[in-house]
Amino acid sequence: CLPANQERFANGKLATVQFHPSAQVVMTAGRDRSMSFFQVDGIKNPRIQSIHLESFPIYKASFSVDGEQVIATGTHHKMFFVYDMMSGSVIPIQKVRGVEERFLRNFEVSPDGSFILLTGTSGYLHLLSMKTKELISTMKVNGRCTASAFTPDSSKIYSYSKEGEVFIWDVRSRKCLHNFEDEGSLEGKCIAVSKNNQYVACGSASGVVNLYTTDVCLKENHPKPVKAIMNLVTSATCVAFNPTTEILAVASCETDEAVKLV
Repeated sequence: CLPANQERFANGKLATVQFHPSAQVVMTAGRDRSMSFFQVDGIKNPRIQSIHLESFPIYKASFSVDGEQVIATGTHHKMFFVYDMMSGSVIPIQKVRGVEERFLRNFEVSPDGSFILLTGTSGYLHLLSMKTKELISTMKVNGRCTASAFTPDSSKIYSYSKEGEVFIWDVRSRKCLHNFEDEGSLEGKCIAVSKNNQYVACGSASGVVNLYTTDVCLKENHPKPVKAIMNLVTSATCVAFNPTTEILAVASCETDEAVKLV
């Protein structure tokens, strides 16, 4: 196929590539301070539009579950932007009351569309209402949190710490249900929960991706992985399950073409 963004290649590193939840549209966003939207037909992939965010290199961008909004965080900013797909307006969220962070980068949108989870520094996790963008509650892991993932029903959050520990939170009560150590992890990098809620994948700095079953994760402090995937030689920086939980993609951004499908 033709490059999805052939009508406008980015001038810098792409931070995010994401399909719209319901339309044949792909979004690219990155360090050149812009978000672009393309109609993906496989023949021309025409560009719909590009939005430029002044002096705001994008760290991550994500569609809301209904596809009506895009949330974008910057590389060194405490504010974030909300782009309204319907009205075409860009809304800056300058400050979230109760969130004291020097910068906000990583975040997750819950599968039911109710929450945004912002990853703070020093192990703080800020749960925001997707509707109002206001703080609901703050949770804290031991050490520094590097990655988080919601379960498919949005009832739990798995948070992976830099120290290789995984904390499981109940979204409703914001209480820690359980925590376990990721086997052999020197430094936690990325985490994913499969769409059928059967598996959890933890990727670490050594390049090893451990695959666990969720029932074991909720019970044991030192669970044994069903499989340890050793194919990457540099840090595992991305893990993702396909919608039917038949394929797991593991990737490293530290070397070219380091993508494996398991």
